[in-house]
Amino acid sequence: METTPNDNFAIYHRLIISASVGEVFEAISEPKHLINWWPLSCTGKPELNAQYNFYFGESYNWFGRVSKIDSNTTFHVKMTKADPDWDPTTFGFDLETSGTNVTVNFSHSGWPACNEHFKVASYCWAILLHSLKNYLEKGIIIPFEERE
Repeated sequence: METTPNDNFAIYHRLIISASVGEVFEAISEPKHLINWWPLSCTGKPELNAQYNFYFGESYNWFGRVSKIDSNTTFHVKMTKADPDWDPTTFGFDLETSGTNVTVNFSHSGWPACNEHFKVASYCWAILLHSLKNYLEKGIIIPFEERE
């Protein structure tokens, strides 16, 4: 069932990672780390208004612009060229530190409808964020072809 409300839909996830806030921030914002848990390849710089290329394959060569950044605290990307459902969206990470742990507050807002793509993306983000946690805590890198 697909619904279209007056307001857009958003995905929210929260997880705790046992790593330094600097390590977490690099893993969510630096292309050399992003490719270890999310896209096949990636380019971009963690700077305000910088363009990122998230490459998942020939049909999924997506782009976004850094819309909000505060070192070791916040990293948000507004999609600029992607799947039509993703184009109006912004995904972001807001980090909180507590001792040796970092709480990652993830959001992906601006979805135009609660359709199948939205539901699959919510599930995939949960799996990918778990991969981020395993990457930082255990050094596990799942080959791209095996990521969901």
